[in-house]
Amino acid sequence: MVTEVINTNELHKMDPVFGQMSFDDHEQIVFCNDKDTGLKAIIGIHNTVLGPALGGTRMWNYTSEWEALNDVLRLSRGMTYKSAITGLNLGGGKAVLIGDAKTQKTPELMLKFGEFVHSLNGKYITAEDVGMATSDMDLVRTVTPYVTGISESKGGAGNPSPITAYGVFMGMKAAAKYKFGSDILEDKVIYVQGIGNVGEALVENLSNEGAKVYISDINQERLEEVRDKYGVEIYGGSNLYAEKMDIYAPCALGATINDITIKQLNAKIIAGAANNQLAEEKKHGQMLRDKGIVYAPDFLINAGGIINVYAELENYDRKEIIRKTENIYNTTLEILKKADTDNITTYQAAFNIAQARIDARKNEK
Repeated sequence: MVTEVINTNELHKMDPVFGQMSFDDHEQIVFCNDKDTGLKAIIGIHNTVLGPALGGTRMWNYTSEWEALNDVLRLSRGMTYKSAITGLNLGGGKAVLIGDAKTQKTPELMLKFGEFVHSLNGKYITAEDVGMATSDMDLVRTVTPYVTGISESKGGAGNPSPITAYGVFMGMKAAAKYKFGSDILEDKVIYVQGIGNVGEALVENLSNEGAKVYISDINQERLEEVRDKYGVEIYGGSNLYAEKMDIYAPCALGATINDITIKQLNAKIIAGAANNQLAEEKKHGQMLRDKGIVYAPDFLINAGGIINVYAELENYDRKEIIRKTENIYNTTLEILKKADTDNITTYQAAFNIAQARIDARKNEK
């Protein structure tokens, strides 16, 4: 008997988009290419039932175009549910630029990307994400109105990172209230993985509350800078997941909660800013539940950023941004309790609420 060996790369070639594991009935995938500027970008529009698809632009040096496509599919899907559960009239979208933001990002490249965004006539609205800055969004704004997160001096809501971090902080406190009976984080051992703009802002909130914070990042210089600024400790071990801690806060890239790490994880709560923290939502959500680890769904607690940029579209002020972001505490507590009552994972409880809102709007049309 001859056994045929199936090359997964060949499968990818046969089903390049609709056959992707992360494809979830996305409405539109736009591939953007410009030879002169070197732009290679993908815009993913997952769902626009509640409103235009809003989501940040990420520039990352992906190992392959398949990795970039998978990332934009997962991220845009996450934005749909982030907006839905936060009560915003927005759909889910995301954009990824393939390349090194430090060496390959140019004004010309960003302007060309802005032209591609503009060509979608408002179906997708962009904002900043990993590898981007408020100044980049200001530049994109010169060629299209379909961008948020621009400078306050230009009438925008400014850098969304501090508000994103504040929302995560609120979600973390709610999870602590649920797990420990108190939302006071003083003396709680918290490991923050990833010290970008959001990670640093979260560290500031935690250190102000007196938590025992350990930080981890691939950038040693950045670690030392944040350590000296906030008086926290750099994690120097070889396996962060196995360390005994109260809270694990993933704030870098996604999928750090997977088959391997869950077996090692020695935390009581997971609450962080990273998108798509669960490598496989249903499977790993259940594994965490089985271990008794409280998971604060990422697409809920990291919604502060989108609340911040949504203010530019709805013209509400800073006070309302803070009020909406602080409400993440109440929603998180509600979802954790609902998961317990319904005997389902916290991810599923959050997803159900978000999907119900989308379905209700679809039925109205």
